[in-house]
Amino acid sequence: MPVIKGLEWTFDTVASIYEKLRPGYVEELYRTIFDYISIDENSRVVEVGSGGGQATSPILEKGCRLTAVEYGEKFSKLLKEKFKDYPGFSVITGKFEDTDLEENAYDLVFSASAFHWVPEQIGYEKVFSILKKGSVFARFANHPFKDKGNPALSMEIDNIYDEYYYTYHNRKREPITEYTEQQAKDRAMIAEKYGFTDIRYALFTRERVFSAKEYIQLLGTYSDHIAIEETVRRKFFSKIEEAIDAHGGTITIYDTIDLQLARK
Repeated sequence: MPVIKGLEWTFDTVASIYEKLRPGYVEELYRTIFDYISIDENSRVVEVGSGGGQATSPILEKGCRLTAVEYGEKFSKLLKEKFKDYPGFSVITGKFEDTDLEENAYDLVFSASAFHWVPEQIGYEKVFSILKKGSVFARFANHPFKDKGNPALSMEIDNIYDEYYYTYHNRKREPITEYTEQQAKDRAMIAEKYGFTDIRYALFTRERVFSAKEYIQLLGTYSDHIAIEETVRRKFFSKIEEAIDAHGGTITIYDTIDLQLARK
């Protein structure tokens, strides 16, 4: 779904479910990052929008000092507990664009499925300012696509979205396509406008299978779904759950994960 600005607050209302059901990222992605930049116990790192820490562990396990900048108070509390055994881990609760961070001080800034909430110019300029010369910004995100192996289910879910989601948000459904290499390249090249060099990108794919109830729980972690009035949301989710059960009892989501790397 397209991002609806102003709904950042919604994630914190479902912090524990979000942490449980939102996916992490594939090992190949981290290998690509670590081939591009070496991270060790001497490295200082900032993560923008840590959420439930889905992307945090592989970086933190390098022994670095990692500061998570997280807007949600419940997520911040969850992160402190989750990574309490890492002495180099700390959390700042607040929006990245409003947080005071030392300039020319960090070896890596990374953000997983969160940087789109930060205004582009403010975000990129701030990342550039806090990185050391030669250090790296890594931006990545997961882009789920509907169950293309079960077109009848996908069509029925599209119709349910028309009736509930798009009617509620007063929007028309736009054609949804799988995330493309061109989109990844275009996103990567944004960094060039703000002085970054050695820009690279990569794509990774995977499939996830959910039962009807699991899928409903997952939908309940999306900002634009949380924002739907509760009685409407319950009917909406119930219809989707019924559709999945009527079409075999599971739904497969096809993920494309994009990674952009850039150097100061």
